[in-house]
Amino acid sequence: MTQPVLSDAEVIAALSAPDRPEWHLIAGKLVKTVACPDFVGALAFVSEVGALAEEANHHPDIDIRYNRVTLALITHDSEGITRLDLDLAQAIDRIRIEARGESGHG
Repeated sequence: MTQPVLSDAEVIAALSAPDRPEWHLIAGKLVKTVACPDFVGALAFVSEVGALAEEANHHPDIDIRYNRVTLALITHDSEGITRLDLDLAQAIDRIRIEARGESGHG
């Protein structure tokens, strides 16, 4: 079953809320780039994202460039951003980058 697509205004409002996911709306997707300490750290981060994605049964597009991981979220079967994307974005924001002890905000 497809999820209802959120309007750009709804997405922008969600990204502006106090407990917002720290992502950007780019070309109709939620996008975030995370800097990790090194390539191994990037792989570890992606592994944690993968576990969250499997649990949610909702999977981001992932691009790894050495220590930088870019994630893009869109609900493909709904052809837009849905609550699933915002929920997964918030869950991903809670992942810690362990080698630096920082949050994954980037």
